[in-house]
Amino acid sequence: MPIKSTELRRGQALIYDGKLQIVIDTEFVKPGKGPAYVQVKMKNLDTGTIKINRFNSSDKVEDVNIDKRTMQFLYDSSGQGKGPWVFMDNETYDQIELAEDVVLPTQSQWLKDGLDVTVLVYNSNALGIDLPASVELAITETTDQAKAATATNQLKEAIVETGARVRVPPFIEVGQVVKINTDSGEYLGKA
Repeated sequence: MPIKSTELRRGQALIYDGKLQIVIDTEFVKPGKGPAYVQVKMKNLDTGTIKINRFNSSDKVEDVNIDKRTMQFLYDSSGQGKGPWVFMDNETYDQIELAEDVVLPTQSQWLKDGLDVTVLVYNSNALGIDLPASVELAITETTDQAKAATATNQLKEAIVETGARVRVPPFIEVGQVVKINTDSGEYLGKA
């Protein structure tokens, strides 16, 4: 079904140049001179390449319906954080394995046992996952708070239970649970 390029949103799937693409990011640009356009960052799901395309605001693109299934992350079958990752469908209890080309390293670093994610499925093939906006993870390793660190707004490095490195305020200690933004990796607060 054709839709206007101005209606494109992050995570939406479409057919472009005869290939299935997923929208990573969109930006509406209104230059001082010339017509407005939409700049769309898309990932080709066949090749994995990411490309930025421009569309006039009046252009139409072919939208594709993607099945979004809520699944629970169970475990990493390699045991080394390299996948494949095993997920369980919350409705049918079927288990599927998703490889590294489906679960990106920027996403897998936030996967914790029991985390519910949205798996994008098209023609019975898993295309990718959508993580929740934030996750709650326990701090497993960090340095002690430095004296006079309360006077400045500096962050220190910490490692969370999934092995990801994050920047946290100096008062955060080992064992505390923090909320982390899954898009940017930013510390959002204590859980």
